[in-house]
Parts: sequence; structure tokens; C-alpha cells
Amino acid sequence: MPASAPARPVCRDCDGFPVVAITTGDRHHDGTRVTVPVTCRTCRGSGHTTSVSAVRAGR
Repeated sequence: MPASAPARPVCRDCDGFPVVAITTGDRHHDGTRVTVPVTCRTCRGSGHTTSVSAVRAGR
């Protein structure tokens, strides 16, 4: 039976969805929307918190 890794806590700011695409309102020549990818500042795009102090601060 494989050993499992301990579960890392999910980032409380992004809820595990660290990268989102925000539309600017403009469109490309082919009709698709112009989007800007934005990453979570707290977890730096990983979706998980790494320090225990960050988890305790939210309580």
C-alpha cells in the first residue's frame, strides 16, 4: 500500500483556485475576449498555504 503525503491546507484567500482569467471587456479580431491571468498573492499560485502561522492567523 503506498504511503500518502499529509494534506496541505488550502489557501484561505483563493480557496484552492490560485489562477483566474479576468476579462478586460475588449475583443480580439477573431471575436474572442481579451483576458488577463491573475494569480493569488497569498499562496503565489500554488493553491495551498505552506506556513502554519498563516493558517492560525485566519482563525
